[in-house]
Amino acid sequence: MSDISTLKQSFKGDIVTPDDADYKAAIARWAINAERRARVVAFVKDTDDVALALKYARTNNLQIAIRCGGHSPAGSSSAEDGLVVDLSRHLNYAVVDPEKRTVRVGGGSLWETVEKESIKHGLATVAGTVNHTGVAGLLLGGGYGFLSGQHGTAVDNLLQATIVTADGTALTLSDMENPDLFWAIRGGGSNFGVCTEFVLRLHPQRTTVFAGLVIFPPDVLDALTAAVHQWWTNMKENEGLMQILGRDPAGKDCIILSLFYNGSEEEGRENFKRFYDLKPVFDGAREIPFEAVNSAANDMFAHGSGYYLKSIFQPGPRAELVKSAFKRLSELNAAPGNEIQHFVLFDYIPHHKVLSVPENATSHLRSRCNLMGCAMKWTNNTPGIEQAAKLAARELTNIFIAADSQISDASKTGYGNFSSEAQAESVMAPTGKRVFDDSSSRALFGPNYPRLQRLKAKYDPEHVFSKWFVIVPNSEA
Repeated sequence: MSDISTLKQSFKGDIVTPDDADYKAAIARWAINAERRARVVAFVKDTDDVALALKYARTNNLQIAIRCGGHSPAGSSSAEDGLVVDLSRHLNYAVVDPEKRTVRVGGGSLWETVEKESIKHGLATVAGTVNHTGVAGLLLGGGYGFLSGQHGTAVDNLLQATIVTADGTALTLSDMENPDLFWAIRGGGSNFGVCTEFVLRLHPQRTTVFAGLVIFPPDVLDALTAAVHQWWTNMKENEGLMQILGRDPAGKDCIILSLFYNGSEEEGRENFKRFYDLKPVFDGAREIPFEAVNSAANDMFAHGSGYYLKSIFQPGPRAELVKSAFKRLSELNAAPGNEIQHFVLFDYIPHHKVLSVPENATSHLRSRCNLMGCAMKWTNNTPGIEQAAKLAARELTNIFIAADSQISDASKTGYGNFSSEAQAESVMAPTGKRVFDDSSSRALFGPNYPRLQRLKAKYDPEHVFSKWFVIVPNSEA
């Protein structure tokens, strides 16, 4: 093992090991079940620091993870007894160029930073729906949000990136420079290197919008789902909603709508009148600053709990299936001794703009269907609780899978950014190399997977990066 002091001598950022006072904070993650005891956490300041950290890890045969926002419930940003390249401490900026309508974003930034800086100039880009998520993870996995109806996926708005590849080389990626690798990272996640900076396209955006959470009682579920279906068949590019089945803060079963309308409160309330006619028991929607939109669900999915996420893609609102899921969800939440909060989410965002981009323009595989996700949350990370959450999530998603005999492997795999199953199983081969099960990756990337394999063989033939929907190098794929 090389002496860590050698790394520290030329490293500009901060090196944290288990003996340091800030070690516990350095390995903390959004999901407590995603925390791992790293041997080294390298808080990098620039591409040179990244190259030094990668060289140290490879020299000492340490598994490498990359941390931006630390939001992966699968532990993709953590490394047990390994090295974490952490961009969150020093590379967490967002610098707007209002004339070019671009924003230069550090690889460790959160979406909250990007949104707050951009809207100062009346501009915005596509982000996720929870603003304490890291930019890099969501962006490189595709990225859907309330602005997707108007501006596509987050990755469709990526103009340029700076990456450090496995051998320590820093490259600029764009349509003009290293276009093959630029194609690969736009959907390929962290499989090709450490992205230290992004340049994103910005769009004119009004400074206030109508958005917020509206809660309904269980007895209007059928009528509400029917209303959602009516709305969904005619939804416009400047709106979206998320339907959430779960419990309210008082522990009562309920249905939550997270509403978004890119307009005034008057326009928003008129647009969503069919929902308000069903008399919600709580109305938290109002005209709010744009940068506050993606904070609505922050408390529901705050840091410091255990989480398990699973998703699929399904055609659209289907009343009988929603009713079955709600019934089973209610039973799970009410079970004696239950310590898990079970949520089922349906994401309804217009797809026309997303699907206007050719399928092979990025490595991210676009779906014509809508996200259905299960989010399991718990407070105490007791033995067996994550497995119980996993089983419940599978049971709930199977309600929808079983109803669709034509569902594809890609739809069953779901959205890569909403998955606790992003890390592949592996075994050690007699050759001393790890052999990975890449079946989920083949489903996630579909027809783009062979090209990704060829690029993996070119840029990371030794499989240094393998923490998110692993891509097995194969130059002949």
